[in-house]
Order: sequence, then structure tokens, then C-alpha cells
Amino acid sequence: MTREPHAAVLDREPAKSDFLSEVIAGLSSTPRTLPCKYFYDARGAALFQKISELPEYYLTRAELQILDRYSVDIAPALGRNIELIGLGTGAGTKTRLLLEKLEAPVAYIPVDISKKQLQRSAAVFRKIFPTLEILPVCADYLEPIRLPSAAHQPLRKIVYFPGSTIGNFELDAARQFLQRVANHCGRGGGLLIGVDLQKDRHVLERAYNDSVGVTAQFNSNLLARANRELGTDFDLEQWRHYAVYNSAESRIEMYLISQIDQTVHVQDRQFDFHAGERITTEYSYKYTKESFVDLARDAGFDFAQMWTDDARWFGVFYFVAAAPM
Repeated sequence: MTREPHAAVLDREPAKSDFLSEVIAGLSSTPRTLPCKYFYDARGAALFQKISELPEYYLTRAELQILDRYSVDIAPALGRNIELIGLGTGAGTKTRLLLEKLEAPVAYIPVDISKKQLQRSAAVFRKIFPTLEILPVCADYLEPIRLPSAAHQPLRKIVYFPGSTIGNFELDAARQFLQRVANHCGRGGGLLIGVDLQKDRHVLERAYNDSVGVTAQFNSNLLARANRELGTDFDLEQWRHYAVYNSAESRIEMYLISQIDQTVHVQDRQFDFHAGERITTEYSYKYTKESFVDLARDAGFDFAQMWTDDARWFGVFYFVAAAPM
């Protein structure tokens, strides 16, 4: 990796043209889709923070419980003098629990698509950890990116990927993503990753269909963002949020459903929807311990350890990169 001047935030935020092209491609496909990575503008990030505090949404509480209880065990497993690369770490609440227990970390490189949230969290972390080099990068971590180099050479690199975001990948895409992570870490590097585990479908569906409708606002904000940034004309009142667990595929499927026959304009393109037609906005795969270990092994990782919450609803896995793939 190349050294670059240390800015407050290294800005590699995706261009609006990327958003536009992906919206057009998704609405032109069968079934129709919109990319979930664009949930997280400033409003989307704020709404997700509210979701994480809802009683039905167990994922954040479970992961925090694991880190609060086991960070004293996790930190020694990661080792001393490491470079911690956080992918989609958001406000950084979970990362802080981890960093507080690490022995002499060399640098923290948070990578997130939400620039405003990244700026806020980086400012907070610089106050909390004044001797730690913090190199925030605004970028789409789902794509190959160059990261800045730390001033001091770490003993090894650890990628931290919390929040069960890996569940948003289709299985082949998840494998390919993990292969890129393994190649980046290098032999002996590591991956600490949050994974939502399989459980009763009613627990899952309640988590994605909360009673006060915050998840519905979060989902429809994707359309509102397209209207704001791309000049589309989605009528937000005519789309309904819906999430269901597909047991055959072991995944939550999240949709926006057209309530009427309607037409949406995206630049010079026109898309006609009939009443009841769906736009897929997110998949969230749920794994067993065995199925996720197998997936990571196929990507070039050796399983080291897993920590779970009391209900065993969520797992924090630690893997070591075996060798470049």
C-alpha cells in the first residue's frame, strides 16, 4: 500500500454517477432490486442507530454483550501491535470496547460509506485514544480499495467487520469478499467478524418489522435518497416496507412493495410498476457455526474461535488467514 498525506478523512466516497447507474441497473433487472449499501446516507445512518436500540432488534445488543463480556479474551487472541481495519464500524461503539483492551495497537483505519458519521466517530476516537494513529477512509468497502499506510509497521493486520453485514452478501459474493480480505491481511493476519446465527423465524421477522416502524422508515429512505440526489420521483406514500424469512435460503428478505400501478422516472428512463410489485432492497443471510466456518475456510481462513451471547443468537468469529488465495 502507498503512503498518502494524512487527512481528517481520506475521501473515496462513491460518486453520484455510481448511485445512478446502480439504481438504473437494479430497476432494469428481474427481480427488481436497489443496492442496500446506499441505505447509509446521514439520515439512513441515524435511522439505523434508532433501529439498533429497538427491543425487537436483538443483533446490536447481542454483539455488544459479547464484546463487553469477552473483549478481554478477544484482544489477546488478536495480538499486540496490530493494525485494526474496521469495515462499516459506524459510530464505533463496538470498536471502542475492542480498542480499550488491545495491547499497543499501531493504527485504526475505519472504512465507511457514510462520510458524516465517519467524521464524527473519528473525531471522538482521536480524543479517546490520543496516541493512536487513526486514518479514516470514506469508501465503499465492498469494492477493492487502497488504504493508507500507518506510520509504524504493525506486527500484523486484523480486519474487523461487525454488525452481521456479511449476511447481506449472496453466498458466492460473500466468499469472494472474504477472499479479498484474506489476501489483504496476508498470511497470519486475522478477521474478527460478527455473524447472525439461525434461530426461530418469528424472532427474525420481528427484528426486521419493528412495531413502531423505524425499519420501514429506514427502508423507504432509500427511495427518498434517490429522490434527493438523483432527481427521481418515487412517491414515498405509495410504497410499503415488508420483510420475511425465507427458510429454504436461510435469509431475511426485505422489500418495498408498490401499493398502486405507478410510473417512476430516473433521469430519462421510465419504470412502470404494477400494484403489489416488489423491489428487493436487502437480503440478510443467517448462518450456523458450521456453515460459516466452511464459507470462511473456502475463502482462505482457518477458524480460531467463536464467542456468543447468552441466547446463542449471534456469534463473533475469529479467523486467521492461512495463505494468499
